[in-house]
Amino acid sequence: MITNTERRSSAEQRLADLGITLPPAPSPLGAYVGAVQVGQLLYLSGTLPSEGGVPKFLGKLGGELSIEEGKSATRLAALNALALAKRQLGSLDKVTRVVRLTVSLVTTPEFRDHAKVADGASELLADVFGPEKTSTRMVSGVTSLPLGASAVVEVLLSIEGQSH
Repeated sequence: MITNTERRSSAEQRLADLGITLPPAPSPLGAYVGAVQVGQLLYLSGTLPSEGGVPKFLGKLGGELSIEEGKSATRLAALNALALAKRQLGSLDKVTRVVRLTVSLVTTPEFRDHAKVADGASELLADVFGPEKTSTRMVSGVTSLPLGASAVVEVLLSIEGQSH
């Protein structure tokens, strides 16, 4: 857990304090871009729980994957989103607030713990940007996702400055 001193530090410093090195920003899987800035909003495309372009945490929540594995999946997907944001902005310190987090999960029809799984992404974002910058959130269950991934996260950030 982050201490009060760390909460006052920058997002980049908190990443270092947490021992987190961001992965390389993921490449698009189709005809789209990873990030678009409009005014003071940075829209990030959905990111998967992948490492080096290889999807991790394959399967369905409530089936092959546990809640803890699901939390790890959404956390990894959120790390990839942060990598996209850093590539676009140069520094995560330009983020003034996490506005919206959308999480889609591949689940069995009986699965009911979507919120617990999405907390993997929400908790990471709160640790990096501070709990006072926690976002709104939408989480849902779906039938399938690209590359057989179990989760995808989409993030909307408020940032300093204007688009070019």
